[in-house]
Amino acid sequence: MGMQSKRQAASTVGRPRAFDVDEALDQALKVFWRKGYEGASLPDLTRAMGINRPSLYAAFGNKEALFRKALDRYDDGPAAYVREALEEPTARAVVQALLRGTVDLLSCPQNPHGCLMVQGALSCGRTANPIRRELASRRAAGEAAIRRRLKRAISDGDLPADTDAGDLARYVSTVMQGMAVQAAGGASRKELLRVVKMALRAWPASGACVGASHAG
Repeated sequence: MGMQSKRQAASTVGRPRAFDVDEALDQALKVFWRKGYEGASLPDLTRAMGINRPSLYAAFGNKEALFRKALDRYDDGPAAYVREALEEPTARAVVQALLRGTVDLLSCPQNPHGCLMVQGALSCGRTANPIRRELASRRAAGEAAIRRRLKRAISDGDLPADTDAGDLARYVSTVMQGMAVQAAGGASRKELLRVVKMALRAWPASGACVGASHAG
């Protein structure tokens, strides 16, 4: 072997193996989803991602930064149904899509149990307060988006004029989060769909909503 070849071989020693950043982030997402933020240790994460700790830091920053990137991945992937649901033409169709999408997410056998936005905060101690606040902020933003869509429905005459969009959005968000807790405790898809059906029975009546089909 010539000197140049020896130098080339030596230069590769100790280099971290190349990895797919998106795939590694998907694996980190599953760990956080399954174990929560504090429950997911760095060894858990590096093992699932197939990388060492220096590579994790170099590609994603610290654990908190990795979790925030995983949340973005979750919003753009498994939870993308929320944005799509808000584009439905009627308020009832919006809520039906939100609730059915939640059931699909929670009952998919490829997903960990529960919802990352709920699971992520489990057992968060004082040191994880920034993460707790981040999750609370994202949940609040989701509820605000629903509220804005329902206000538009009121303006369009799709909901009664005396509807309180804030209360209704909070109700919808509570049902979605409650189903996540139920799913984490072992509730079946069939049981969750019954919750959706009951929630839609309580939906405000209006001319635009008459005749819309129930979920389930």
